[in-house]
Amino acid sequence: MIRVEHLSKRFGKTQAVDDISLHVPPGEVMGFLGPNGAGKTTTIRMLAGLMKPDAGTIILNGHDLAAEPEKAKAVTGFVPDRPYLYEKLTGWEFLEFAAGLYGVEESVLQEVGMRYLEMFELLDWKDELIEGYSHGMKQRLIISSALLHQPKIFIIDEPMVGLDPRGVRLVKDLFTDMARDYGMAVFLSTHTLAVAEEICSMIAIIHKGKVIASDTPHNLKATISKTGANLEKAFLKLTGAPEMDSLRGSLGVKAASGGGE
Repeated sequence: MIRVEHLSKRFGKTQAVDDISLHVPPGEVMGFLGPNGAGKTTTIRMLAGLMKPDAGTIILNGHDLAAEPEKAKAVTGFVPDRPYLYEKLTGWEFLEFAAGLYGVEESVLQEVGMRYLEMFELLDWKDELIEGYSHGMKQRLIISSALLHQPKIFIIDEPMVGLDPRGVRLVKDLFTDMARDYGMAVFLSTHTLAVAEEICSMIAIIHKGKVIASDTPHNLKATISKTGANLEKAFLKLTGAPEMDSLRGSLGVKAASGGGE
């Protein structure tokens, strides 16, 4: 469903993505993990057709993205890490706008749009201006809009950012259900290892532009026996990141510079 072969992208002297190859079959959820600056967002932007690779091939549901961009994008739903919404529209007007872009018929919009608004608990807000939505509500609305045309492929960058615990649970269940029940191929980047371990059937780890591991969560953990059955430790081991430094960074704590407390 998603096939990437020898994909590369350079910015000046920085090799952001370095000859990576990936395959996401129908019905699979692939988590794309890596430290900050590893090349995750660059890869996703190339998959979505927002950025042209320097080399390599992207095939989406049998369509070469470079040769058939409209056909490839027509079967793909995409949510970037910083989605843009027209905040002077109501939630429903934004869905109508998105439906128009994808040529979704009015009857389908009514059925599918209302289903997602109900699922994401936005029905009571559908006629309110988006500028009054919380960050989590905006995230749920943009996910709904990206699924209106019932894509076969769904690409999303950091899907859980800004969601409350209930929103996170809804999105997790949605991805799992779409892959299992409809054969959708889901490709998501995340910094949250627990999310990847819970919902992803495959995980690829990118580090310094290269995919250094690609396997099931279970096999990735088993590969590094010294770390024990914990995906976080496996991830830190593979990327060469000292565990305490990573924890300090995630908590916003600086390393000690000497001296007592």
